Amino acid sequence: MTTVQEFAARSLDGRQIPLRDYAGKALLIVNTASKCGFTPQYEDLERIYQRYRERGLVVLGFPCNQFGAQEPGSAGQIGTFCQSNYGVSFPMFDKIEVNGAGAHPLYRWLKQAAPGLLGTQRIKWNFTKFLVDRAGVVRTRYAPITKPEQLAAAIERLL
Repeated sequence: MTTVQEFAARSLDGRQIPLRDYAGKALLIVNTASKCGFTPQYEDLERIYQRYRERGLVVLGFPCNQFGAQEPGSAGQIGTFCQSNYGVSFPMFDKIEVNGAGAHPLYRWLKQAAPGLLGTQRIKWNFTKFLVDRAGVVRTRYAPITKPEQLAAAIERLL
């Protein structure tokens, strides 16, 4: 069985990060964008991260420009935007694709492990969320409209 720890991704500062670095942590993995109607969720994601990080939750942000070109910036621009506008301190990764032939392997696995509505695998928009347990197994997929604070009970159960 594959777990999230078997993948790696490049951080905004260009370092390759093995996700096994987060072994034993619950994860909230989110594809993000800086120019989206859901962008204010960055603030809510940071609040969730601050509330639960001492208990073992890590939020991982994966910028993506596949939906309406809503993440056009460079890694540096994305990092500056997230920090200056929303105080983001959770780990952010370099821009990736979440759908299609160029989809990052992590996202290919996430979509297969937790299909969307009616079994669809495709990510439909920015701020789709995946909740992963401490063993690295995907537990639930959430739609972009699901606000991070609505995940509190599910997060509590994993911690």
